[in-house]
Amino acid sequence: MSIIDKIVEKADKKDKGKALQKKEKVDSLVVGRMTESNFPSHSEKLSLKTTTDKIETKIKSKKIFSLDRKKMVKAGFLCDENTDNQTPEEYRVIKRPLVNNAMEVQENGINRKNLILITSSQPGEGKTFTAINLALSIASERDKQVLLVDADVAKPSINKVLGINENESGLTDYLNGDEDDISMIMIKTDIPGLTIIPAGKKHIYSTELLASKRMALLADELHSRYADRIVIFDSPPLLAATQAEVIAGHVGQVVLVIEAENTSQGMVLESIEKLEVCDVVVALLNKVTRSFDLNKYGYGQYGQ
Repeated sequence: MSIIDKIVEKADKKDKGKALQKKEKVDSLVVGRMTESNFPSHSEKLSLKTTTDKIETKIKSKKIFSLDRKKMVKAGFLCDENTDNQTPEEYRVIKRPLVNNAMEVQENGINRKNLILITSSQPGEGKTFTAINLALSIASERDKQVLLVDADVAKPSINKVLGINENESGLTDYLNGDEDDISMIMIKTDIPGLTIIPAGKKHIYSTELLASKRMALLADELHSRYADRIVIFDSPPLLAATQAEVIAGHVGQVVLVIEAENTSQGMVLESIEKLEVCDVVVALLNKVTRSFDLNKYGYGQYGQ
């Protein structure tokens, strides 16, 4: 073997030795990483699996809720099956200025203009009936999306009226931190364009939850993230609870339902005082027994 051959053979052995040492270091690193504390332990794997299973269960359980049309028509709610012509026309008159304000592209001085609160001075004036029918009327328009929120968390009615399970997670669960994603408490209905957020489980500090920073952030999210959607809140009566006044500070428009020939002028004035923070307050006279000529009370006069 020549001197040159010996040098080449020696160099080959040296390179093979370095490669073997490098491989041993790599293997050692891999083993080391696999045994380090940042690798998921058995309990962490179980926790991760449980969380994933919960998320998958929620996603699978989010089905479209079918509303009982016959029951709704019987109760006087607006559905395709309803043959009553006067009520739909009345709600067209009611909704138009609200929708125009909400969908105005240019700045019109109304903060959170797509958030609308439906309230009354006292119980029994028809605020929930108005909130549901207003939502149904707006959803009937082809290009409109409506989110109906039951914010009367102390005495919720929307679940009962529409046949939704009272144990469904809703607004209070989200505000209390039991639900992290607002979309997980939304119930999509079989009426195109209509989605519902139930009141959720009853909470001893419901007023404080509605007055919390999380509620303010929710209002901001519903205004910005769902800017193309009209959000209708059904709230408690203004003079019966403090929650309505709290929610009023988060919305741009308010509809004050007044029962004809029953709610006193003093009550109405007191309610209006509580709504001074709102940009737009519309008074709606409900349960009117005398007949009116709808042509006489058109959009122009209603909006004054």
